[in-house]
Amino acid sequence: MEDRVLVELALRMRERAYAPYSGYRVGAALLSASGQVFTGCNVENAVYPLGLCAERVAVFKAISEGEHRFTAIAIATENGGAPCGACRQVLSEFASDLRILLVDAKGHVRETSLQALLPEPFGPRDLQEVR
Repeated sequence: MEDRVLVELALRMRERAYAPYSGYRVGAALLSASGQVFTGCNVENAVYPLGLCAERVAVFKAISEGEHRFTAIAIATENGGAPCGACRQVLSEFASDLRILLVDAKGHVRETSLQALLPEPFGPRDLQEVR
């Protein structure tokens, strides 16, 4: 799949975000190793900790459909912001070498990687070391 398709899907999902409190709308499009795309948008809640980021919505949708391996994600925000720490950690559970396309509201894309954003994630091997 072409990067531009992922970017367009992320931008469209950003329009569906429910962000009445922060006004920071985020859309995500996650590409699985099998070629399927799973999308998500952020969903805020009046009880702030109960909201969910677009990236995690996309991951959880994919997992619920049986996908566990991912190759790329496009994330659309107003300013091309990177995923939060919680999203980085969730993404690292399934794709430590994930390509990340950060896109702003004007469509400008910056590519990075999960390894660059989260160089030393906590993972399954950390839990095995204590057993």
